[in-house]
Amino acid sequence: MSLFKRYLDEANTATAVKNHVEKPVSKKSQEFWEVENDLYNYLLAELKKFPGQDKQTENKKIEELSAAFFEQEGTRLTFEEKQEALAYVKDELLAYGPITPLLVSPQVSEVMVNNFDEVYYEKNGKVYKSQVNFMDNQHVMRVIERIVSPIGRRIDESSPMVDARLPDGSRVNAIIPPLALKGPSMTIRKFSETPFTITDLIHFGTLNEMMAEFLEVCVKSRLNVFISGGTGSGKTSTLNVLSSFIPNSDRIVTIEDAAELRLYQDHIVSLESRPPNIEGKGEITIRDLVRNSLRMRPDRIVVGEVRGAEALDMLQAMNTGHDGGLSTGHANSPRDILSRLETMVLMAGFDLPVKAIREQIANAIDIIVHQSRMKDGTRKITHITEVLGLEGETIVLQDLFVFKETGYTSEGHIEGKFISTGIRPSFAEQLEVNGYKIPASWFAGEWQL
Repeated sequence: MSLFKRYLDEANTATAVKNHVEKPVSKKSQEFWEVENDLYNYLLAELKKFPGQDKQTENKKIEELSAAFFEQEGTRLTFEEKQEALAYVKDELLAYGPITPLLVSPQVSEVMVNNFDEVYYEKNGKVYKSQVNFMDNQHVMRVIERIVSPIGRRIDESSPMVDARLPDGSRVNAIIPPLALKGPSMTIRKFSETPFTITDLIHFGTLNEMMAEFLEVCVKSRLNVFISGGTGSGKTSTLNVLSSFIPNSDRIVTIEDAAELRLYQDHIVSLESRPPNIEGKGEITIRDLVRNSLRMRPDRIVVGEVRGAEALDMLQAMNTGHDGGLSTGHANSPRDILSRLETMVLMAGFDLPVKAIREQIANAIDIIVHQSRMKDGTRKITHITEVLGLEGETIVLQDLFVFKETGYTSEGHIEGKFISTGIRPSFAEQLEVNGYKIPASWFAGEWQL
């Protein structure tokens, strides 16, 4: 495909996305928000008289109480506005305010609140402006507090950033003034109620069946696998899927900043880091948890994301008999994640020679699975790369499987195919010793890049 043709396709795609962004609806009147706020405060006070109710009973009670409230309000709002105000308050009391419909929708994968009247969402890999909005900045703060309080996190002027999660595992980040200049901001990365399986990833086009079988064999054979990729590339979803290949008999220790992994094996210990308290004490970092996990007799250590000094402890664990480790990290390529790991090891505060660090990395990691978010919004595993070892001061890598991009469709979707490079991995014998036959077709390859 010519560069000019590609430019036209990208331009058409960008125009189509722009045209599909929802137009914001007219803002609610001040009187609507006053009634909505009065109804919220009234119901909040009344519901305290009926503690311990389940959601269904509480929902019925809200409808009864709101009917009495609206009788007193008379004609301040139309019937439709009253119903809308009631829906808003229900979401406020039982869920997460105006963004609840977006969080409930299975098609929406991410919700971004820039400020109280500016909400965006991601659907099918594309970002759109939503029609929903909050009453004011305090309204956004109320929802943020509702999210972070149940899991023991806090957000205020002394601690204006927080990472949290929803009960379904969805990841939440919030940042408030004085750091957020426009007002409280919140980003929610949703997770499916039913965790993705390897079949789902194949269906989505993230990888093909041959690559899926290969990765399953690698995990079951206790190879150390590192998943790299950019923000929003689907690393955590892939980590969750690969973790499902761990045998049920293994004792698994998962370590995360905010618990997102959802494994269904029997023998699991889930650990979560803890931020400092209001006095600046009591912080438990990922590094602390990695070191502690070594005393917990783990068969497998799964670190949700490596982003700092814990990289050194994770590499040492992989090099001292704790095989079969899984983790993720941000990087733009398989080679780039090695450079980032070097930097993260140096963050541990030890003045280690570069060659020693690279030896640790080369000996610890067997496979790098690199995932990318493509221009059309799809997520694909673009490289499955073997770490061969150290030659001189350079870590040697070889690609086993790659995604070969061939062009774009008229709708702007990327066309391409997954191919084997035709190179048989050096650990093939180890896989066979573990009882897994390696089909020659996996590495028949058509290396023509």
